[in-house]
Amino acid sequence: MWYKIDLNKLVVLLTPTFLRKATFLAWLQTLVTPIITLHQQWYLKREDNLNRLRHNGQVCYLRKALNDNFDPSLRRITLTEGNKYTRKYIYTNIEQRAQYLGTKYLRQSADYADTGVDFRVVVPQGFDLINNKYQLQALVDFYKLAGKRYIIEVNE
Repeated sequence: MWYKIDLNKLVVLLTPTFLRKATFLAWLQTLVTPIITLHQQWYLKREDNLNRLRHNGQVCYLRKALNDNFDPSLRRITLTEGNKYTRKYIYTNIEQRAQYLGTKYLRQSADYADTGVDFRVVVPQGFDLINNKYQLQALVDFYKLAGKRYIIEVNE
């Protein structure tokens, strides 16, 4: 592979044979150390970018990316449909019933099909949502399609 370079070995190979003393090679390798550090950072960034390109916003790939990053051993993070319920009214405003029931919420507003979310990210009960919430949101935002809405729920 063209990107896997052992710079310490390259320094030894490019040094003339009559200069290959231990102290001189050690001095040359200390001079190359910043380049080695930059190469390692570049290599890790390259691997991260290739890993990001292997996934997309499809449900199976998004679930895989979430489980790879946050729950690699048990893989309990799932994605479910967001639009669960249709609205059911007791009476409408046009009917003008005299009986006022007050404001009662049976479900969250995100649970309804017309104003809700498109999908749900369901994390397991033991997931540390306090410390990982923003990382989880950033990963979902990176892969989801534009205009799709979601919420993060804890599995009960």
